Amino acid sequence: MHLSPELEKKYTKESLSALDAQRFAELIAWAPVVFQASRIMLKWGILDLIHDSKDGLTREEICQETGYSDYAVKCLLEASLSIGIIIVDVNTNRYSLTKTGWFLLNDTTTRVNIDFNQDVNYEGWFKLEESLKNGKPEGLKHFGSWPTIYEGLSSLPKQVQKSWFGFDHFYSDASFPEALKIVFDEHHVKSLYDVGGNTGKWALQCVGYNQEADVTILDLPQQIAMMQENINGKEGAERIHGYGINLLDPDSLFPQRENGLDAIWMSQFLDCFSMDEIVSILKRAKKAMTPQTRIYIMETLWDRQRFETAAFCLTMTSLYFTALANGNSKMYNTEDMQQCIEQAGLEIEKIHDHLGQGHSIIVCKIKQ
Repeated sequence: MHLSPELEKKYTKESLSALDAQRFAELIAWAPVVFQASRIMLKWGILDLIHDSKDGLTREEICQETGYSDYAVKCLLEASLSIGIIIVDVNTNRYSLTKTGWFLLNDTTTRVNIDFNQDVNYEGWFKLEESLKNGKPEGLKHFGSWPTIYEGLSSLPKQVQKSWFGFDHFYSDASFPEALKIVFDEHHVKSLYDVGGNTGKWALQCVGYNQEADVTILDLPQQIAMMQENINGKEGAERIHGYGINLLDPDSLFPQRENGLDAIWMSQFLDCFSMDEIVSILKRAKKAMTPQTRIYIMETLWDRQRFETAAFCLTMTSLYFTALANGNSKMYNTEDMQQCIEQAGLEIEKIHDHLGQGHSIIVCKIKQ
């Protein structure tokens, strides 16, 4: 197994004392309420109030500022002490933030993940075991009867959509500036298929970055409709086209481009499929390629992360795919992705690492 140096240090030897390990085990046991109590401390603005105070706040001051009962505030503060997001001065009874509390309040990644887990995943996690056994997203049923979350995206409640797209876009958007340079400056791409292009965010970046870029988005028909509504009236929209396709259907072929195709872009896309489905998609992509075409696969490969916290978030995200998204995909590592690429008759030309929030771009060509 390939592991980055930081992950090898963390994942190959024991690092906790017995007491620390016991506490961490209890943190796991109480994880659902740890999450909810911390989320409410954020939602009710208590962490903000403590953060903005000069010398911390007493419980009475927090009750006065928020309007919540002494009972509710006392329960939350005592839980938060045990969780480790606040500390108390026993002489003044004033509460202050810990470093963990500061990150909970100020770290954008953490806030995005909290919203994603609360609005999209929380109820679905209860069906994780069934999902793992059945290979189906059993936790999705409380939203609707779709086979995967992607067919239902346009029908999900607005807050759920907001948190889902907020999670999806946050992780990809930070990588776009570097990715644009790789695609358009290093390889001089003009014609590009954006596979699983979603709302057209990457396509708009492409036509804005390169005035000759012509992008065709391949996605489900309902997603194409959302994309066309999103790009309507925006600069370069006339160079963005939609092609409705069910990429899970092995008989659905990529469109053939008469003058050849420079690039096929797949950003945070292949992790939405099982390895067999990935091979099928890549084989169909290959049929639309020439020897000059390159496939750009941008993924957050968990084994290539510089920081262990990122790998933690990614391996947990795999279980979202299990319980909510489709029941059979995950955040893959390098070994998994390479296996799929080679089975499809392609080969890796180059891997660009550490883009944005920990993305890698795997550049593939037809195997010689």
